[in-house]
Amino acid sequence: MKAKRILVAACLLFAWQAGPAHGAVAAGAAPGDEAVLGNDISWPQCGGSLPGPPAFAVVGVNGGRPDTVNPCLSSQLGWADRTSDAAAGTPAAVYVNTAATGPVESLWWPAGNPYQGNDVGNPYGACDGTASPACAYVHGYAMAFNDVVILKEAGDGAVRHMWWLDVETGNSWLWDKAANAAELEGMAAYLKSTGADVGIYSTAYQFGEIVGAISPGSNLSGLKSWLAGAESTPTAQELCGAAPLTPGGTVALTQFTDGDLDYNYRCPGAPAPAAPLPVPPPEPAPLDTHAAMHAAQIS
Repeated sequence: MKAKRILVAACLLFAWQAGPAHGAVAAGAAPGDEAVLGNDISWPQCGGSLPGPPAFAVVGVNGGRPDTVNPCLSSQLGWADRTSDAAAGTPAAVYVNTAATGPVESLWWPAGNPYQGNDVGNPYGACDGTASPACAYVHGYAMAFNDVVILKEAGDGAVRHMWWLDVETGNSWLWDKAANAAELEGMAAYLKSTGADVGIYSTAYQFGEIVGAISPGSNLSGLKSWLAGAESTPTAQELCGAAPLTPGGTVALTQFTDGDLDYNYRCPGAPAPAAPLPVPPPEPAPLDTHAAMHAAQIS
């Protein structure tokens, strides 16, 4: 999830490996500073040693792109559940990769509004299989549904009430920014329906290239922002003063990289981690363990 090092490439396909692009992590203390820092980890840290659990953590659910699985998800969630936040009763947050491909051969794209036996309530109307906002909304809803399935299949028993949508130009996006926004809106809609809090990880530049301006009526308005692009603890603290990614939002976290590990700073004045919400009625079970996992692997 090192967004500051990703070249802008908002083209349609094949630049899929977005997310934390780090190798093995050497155990050790955070960079010299008295600020309270957290870490985010995911598939690049598989097989490497991790530092002692920090104050808080964010764990990647996917393997760099939507509809894939972080192969170390279970063990990394276990590590994250030993953070100071988790010890105080707030389970670690998670993040998921996002993308909108449109109707591309070998990748699943919806042809209608139903998904897994449910008719997706769609503010954009009926999906007709095209690269439209209506279909992007259903696709986003489905990807978020699948991400919840992935977390459950990892044996996770905690209520992950904070979910971050990782929005980077390194994954595939449509030329239509309205459709890209609809993709994220569909994801946010499903996650919110489970009682989760939702935020967006990106940089102002990348988010602008992918989504552009968000209308006040969008369900992305008011979401927390996690901003990448800092280079140290002091610049991460300064980045807290930047504008949020969406109207009415709050910059809650900022990120910088030191060595092979991402560090995150919790901005003063940001809303405290929400208390776990009552668990809503369960969603219908998927037809098959990975029947919901439509997207084919890309070599």
